[in-house]
Amino acid sequence: MRHELRRRRLLVSGVESVTPRMRRIHFASPDLADFHSPSTDDHIKLFFPQAGEQVMRDFTPRAYDNRGQTLTIDFALHGSGPATEWAAGAKVGSTLEIGGPKGSQLVPDDFDWYLMMGDESALPALGRRVELLRPGVPVTTVVVVANASEKQTFVTKASWQPAWVVRGAPGPGDGALPRRELAKFTPPPGDGFVWLAGEAERVRELRTYVIGDDGHAGPGQQH
Repeated sequence: MRHELRRRRLLVSGVESVTPRMRRIHFASPDLADFHSPSTDDHIKLFFPQAGEQVMRDFTPRAYDNRGQTLTIDFALHGSGPATEWAAGAKVGSTLEIGGPKGSQLVPDDFDWYLMMGDESALPALGRRVELLRPGVPVTTVVVVANASEKQTFVTKASWQPAWVVRGAPGPGDGALPRRELAKFTPPPGDGFVWLAGEAERVRELRTYVIGDDGHAGPGQQH
């Protein structure tokens, strides 16, 4: 699904800390009256001021409300950079410009079960999907986080089974951590949907582990 591209100027209406390293920023603007993000892993462009210019970064909308003309975005506070610096200093009344999304890839909520995996960068899209799934559908999430304080809680009517993998400092063995949790996973009956996100190398490792070296999903799985 394609969308009309346009820039929107937003005003920060609220700031909260979801975890010590995840900051949730709420925006409001009349420009959001026709904002459209039908897919939970849509990407929008955020334009940050830097040295008299603007730099772009991709983010996933955590939530939006056309009627209320609001948008919520989660920012992972790690390292340095224009996005982290802006989010760390954002307060009510701060402004930011966004663009997009350019398009959306829709996944119907008619699978019998869901398996979703990623790291902290995947949490906005993963959390949004978990919260929007239909009541009672089984969904298992495997998320790698820096420490136990980075675990999040999602409000959902789905039958959610979370597995949080604490890695500590990033290292070459990170890929083995979620695989240990996956080894415990038994797919429920029926057709399932598997969603992977994170660093490209880690996603390739997990994809091979989940669907095999031949690139074909097992019985009842889509990816």
